[in-house]
Amino acid sequence: MTFSIVGYDPVEKVWGVAVQSKFLGVGAVVPWAKAGVGAIATQSYANTAYGPKGLQLMAEGKSAEETLSLLLADDLDREMRQVGIIDANGNAATFTGKACYDWAGGVTGTHFAAQGNILVDENTVDAMARVFKESKGQLADRLLAALDAGQEAGGDSRGKQSAAVYIVKENGGYGGFNDRFIDLRVDDHPDPIKELIRIYQLQQLYFSPSKPERVAAIEGDIKIELVGNLIKFGYLSDKEASDEQMDKALTAFIHTENFEMREQETGMIDLEILEYMKNNS
Repeated sequence: MTFSIVGYDPVEKVWGVAVQSKFLGVGAVVPWAKAGVGAIATQSYANTAYGPKGLQLMAEGKSAEETLSLLLADDLDREMRQVGIIDANGNAATFTGKACYDWAGGVTGTHFAAQGNILVDENTVDAMARVFKESKGQLADRLLAALDAGQEAGGDSRGKQSAAVYIVKENGGYGGFNDRFIDLRVDDHPDPIKELIRIYQLQQLYFSPSKPERVAAIEGDIKIELVGNLIKFGYLSDKEASDEQMDKALTAFIHTENFEMREQETGMIDLEILEYMKNNS
């Protein structure tokens, strides 16, 4: 009752799943992943044991195809299941049981597996595969673009409700303490994929490191604009404030708004922060 895409980026060494369904909180059921091991989407009367079991098998060295075969062999209701798997090396496997409701099917390609059931038709899976292969950028960008294209091509024949994206990377989590690189969910929404993309863009704004080309000195027009925005947000009261006062106000704003990942040395600013100020003042 879902469509999903599982993918791998061999350059960044990240694995992930993006999924949408006419189902409450699909992100709590379908996506499973472990850095250095692989990723799994389990759906259509989902057997959630496929997640931990499959990851354990791949951690032991089994390929995506081998893992899929072993999971299915132990499941008497295998023909009701649908699964997409990517292993540590980016090899892909997909399975659609004969008892899955039409339209149901999947396709694999280099570093991805796309699948869905109760879809309008096969165009959803075909669109996900095509867009993933053609798109550029981070894995999350490509998975979300593919998911969005799948919805535009028809999607779940019953409608829309929830969506999720889950990406793992070694030490990629907040503060480097775990591998949960991106873990975002929209549990109940009239347009869940668009909302998921909006939240992902916020996640990138707050937690992605600054790009060197977007860091600038606080001087000239940039300084005038910054001071004006700090006044609008209530962090400064005087346009003639000293540089020290301005720096303290900017630091207070950054720490209050959770922009620590974009904080720069004194006298410099990440222009993404200034852009946020302009759009939200």
